[in-house]
Amino acid sequence: MFDFNGKTVLITGAAAGLGFSCAESFAKAGARVALVDISAEAVQQAAAQLDSETLAITADVSCADQVQAMVDQVVGAWGGLDIAVNNAGISSTLEPVAETSAADFDRVMAVNLKGVWLSMRAELNQMLRQNRGTIVNMASALSQRVFPGASFYVSSKFAVAGLTRTAAVEYAETPIRINAVCPGNVTTPLLESTIEDLDALASLHAMKRLGTPQEVANAVMFLASDLSSFNTGTLLPVDGGWTAQ
Repeated sequence: MFDFNGKTVLITGAAAGLGFSCAESFAKAGARVALVDISAEAVQQAAAQLDSETLAITADVSCADQVQAMVDQVVGAWGGLDIAVNNAGISSTLEPVAETSAADFDRVMAVNLKGVWLSMRAELNQMLRQNRGTIVNMASALSQRVFPGASFYVSSKFAVAGLTRTAAVEYAETPIRINAVCPGNVTTPLLESTIEDLDALASLHAMKRLGTPQEVANAVMFLASDLSSFNTGTLLPVDGGWTAQ
């Protein structure tokens, strides 16, 4: 369906879940894939499963030096960066706002927001030098909806949506496009470790089911491909009709 032969793709949070599904899909479409994760063991195991040219990079996306190093490693190995998928993210504790902690706020924002900003900054500087590139951020249906108890996660994803759209407009007159995918609830290890009643989550969606990682990966690949050449600043829902209700 998609052809990414000769393309270099960097994916953060790529050792599992949506990130690994994206990495697997790009690899099957012929891309060279740099998988980035905070766990060295997990990212190496993930990269070893792909039938393509890969790099396994260990980095904490909340640390500026490590983010710059990950981009430098990709460029050093393959000469450039065509596509970046900023997927790394964590969940927040499910608590009412009055019961939340500063430590949890800092933890969630460091990865979900600061990590996307740092990654975009490093990626954009490389893409501006080479005068080409596409960035796809992983936002959420919770960039447009709320989920009681998840105020930090929701806030971080609203911010990712705003960052995506602002940067897209800033660079709209360059050959660089910036978009985001906004998944609904998808069957990933992160979701399953956070939520006990998955049937209740499924009922939020008009289609009355959870999404699959592959369905999200398909949307990421569309936004990364030339098929979406007139898309920038797009927040693409992949949510089974949740935000349409």
